[in-house]
Amino acid sequence: AVLLPVAVRVGLPALGVAMAMNLFGHGIALSGDFVIQGAPKLTADAAGIPVSEVISASVPLVFIMGIVTVTTAFFLLRRDMKRGNIQQGKVVAIQENEVQSHLLTKRMKVAFAFLIPMLFGLDVVAMYYFQLQGGDATALIGGTAIFILSLLSVTAYKKKSLEQITDLLIQGFQFGFKVFGPVIPIAAFFYLGDSGFQTIVGDFLPKQSHGIVNDLGVALSTVVPLSKEVGAVTLVGVGAITGLDGSGFSGISLVGSIANLFAIAIGTGVATLTALGQIAAIWVGGGTLVPWALIPAAAICGVSPFELARRNVVPVITGLIATTIVAMFLI
Repeated sequence: AVLLPVAVRVGLPALGVAMAMNLFGHGIALSGDFVIQGAPKLTADAAGIPVSEVISASVPLVFIMGIVTVTTAFFLLRRDMKRGNIQQGKVVAIQENEVQSHLLTKRMKVAFAFLIPMLFGLDVVAMYYFQLQGGDATALIGGTAIFILSLLSVTAYKKKSLEQITDLLIQGFQFGFKVFGPVIPIAAFFYLGDSGFQTIVGDFLPKQSHGIVNDLGVALSTVVPLSKEVGAVTLVGVGAITGLDGSGFSGISLVGSIANLFAIAIGTGVATLTALGQIAAIWVGGGTLVPWALIPAAAICGVSPFELARRNVVPVITGLIATTIVAMFLI
C-alpha cells in the first residue's frame, strides 16, 4: 500500500496493484509465513512434526507457487492492458498529501524514502533475532508505523505537529473502518460453513463435527485411494475446501492431521504434504480468492472486489496445479 501511488504513476493499473498486493502479500508471504511462523506452527502441531520441517518443506513449494502464479498474472494483465480491457480505478490511498508536498524539501523526501524501508527492515531483523511472533510482532510493526508518522509530522508541521498527528491518526482509523467494514457481514456468511453453522443447527450434526466445510474436507480424505499422487491432490483439495470458509487459517490444523494420516499410509512425505495443504488453504482462504483480504485490497485501490477475485482465479489455480505436480516428486 505504501508503493501504491508510485505504481499508479508509472502506469500500472489500480487492478494490477490490487493483484500484486493479494498475490505477494496474502499469497506468497502468508502461505509461507517464514518470519512470524504462525501458519506452519499450527500445521506442524497437527501433523506431529517440528515447525522447522514444515518450513523447510514449504520453501520450494512456496517459491514454485509464487513464481507460477505471479508470472501467469503478469502475462494475463499485460495482455489485457494491450487490449484495453483493464478498468482504471480511483486510488483511495492518495489524499491531500499531493497538495501539501511542499512541506518537505527534496532532501527530506529522499532521506525518508531510505529511512522508512530501513526501519521496517530492522523490524524483520528484530522479529527474527528476538523470536517475536503473533501479537508481539504485530505490535512492533504498528509501533514503527506510528513512530514514522510522528517523525514525518514533526518534520513537516513543526509546532503544529501534535495536532496533525492526532488528525492523521483519526483519518487512519476512519480509513481502516471504511476499508474493513464490508468484511464483517461477508465473513459472517463464510463462518456459517464453519463453526457458525454448528452453533445454529448443532443438534443435527454429530458431536465430532467441525462445521460443514471442514466436514467436507474430512469426507474427501476418507474416500480416496492412497498414493503419492493421490495424496498430493487430496491435500490440495482439502486445503482449498477448508479455505472456502474465508479465513485460510481455520482449516490448516485439519490439513496437518490429514497429512499425517496420509504419510503413515504412504510411508513418507509428511512434511511435504503438510506444507502443500497449508499453501492451498491459505492461498484460497487467505485473501486471493475469497474476501478475507480481497475487499480491503480492492477498496484501497478503488477497484471491484469481484473483478479482483475473477482476475486471481486463473493464476492461483495454475499455480496450485504446478505446485501439486512438483510436490508429487518431492514426497
